[in-house]
Amino acid sequence: MSIEPVSEDSVLIRFGDQLDEQLTPRILAAQARIASQLGDWIIDQVPAYTTLLVVYDLHKVDFRRVVAGIEPILAGIDEGTSAPRDKGRLIELPVYYHPEVGLDLEAVAERAGLTIEDVIVRHSATTYRVFAMGFAPGFGFMGTVDPSIATPRKSTPRQRVPAGSVGIANQQTAVYPSVSPGGWNIIGRCPTQLFSLERLSLLQAGDRVAFRAISRDEFVDQGGEL
Repeated sequence: MSIEPVSEDSVLIRFGDQLDEQLTPRILAAQARIASQLGDWIIDQVPAYTTLLVVYDLHKVDFRRVVAGIEPILAGIDEGTSAPRDKGRLIELPVYYHPEVGLDLEAVAERAGLTIEDVIVRHSATTYRVFAMGFAPGFGFMGTVDPSIATPRKSTPRQRVPAGSVGIANQQTAVYPSVSPGGWNIIGRCPTQLFSLERLSLLQAGDRVAFRAISRDEFVDQGGEL
């Protein structure tokens, strides 16, 4: 692990250099301990795939003191700090998998040499870890998908991806919480609201997500829009 300055009031802690689910519990453990032990100095923390951004109050502390405070915390979080696969909140998200809403479902199946049903089964059989939040409010980057259905991002992003769209990009999967541009391969649609101004984000880094296949009628009954 390393600590490096990002700006006059923030530092970046690096836990690794490639996507690895085992890093997530270490990052979240560091975030919790920093908040507990250095909370008076800290304005915000942002966990990501392999890093933790720590924003501190310049009126109370400087870079050297922050690093001096963080180093002993990191020393207590070694590579053995991990969490079992079932650690963290488990959130189930229903998905209507069908070419009617899965704009790239057929293409993903064809690329993988699988049937559409195979893609659905393999995508919904995995419990995913939320590695990071970003791109749009409520957008959780999750992984990792079954290698057989991992599909590169589209070379030309769509200008408009419907809210609730479930996509795959390489080893990751995600649900678009709102209408936006996007280049992920869309394989279905989820009726669950992932973000609102009242509740904010349903997902948080460290959560686990299980997708459950539902019918068209169930999708509509649960508030989904076609």
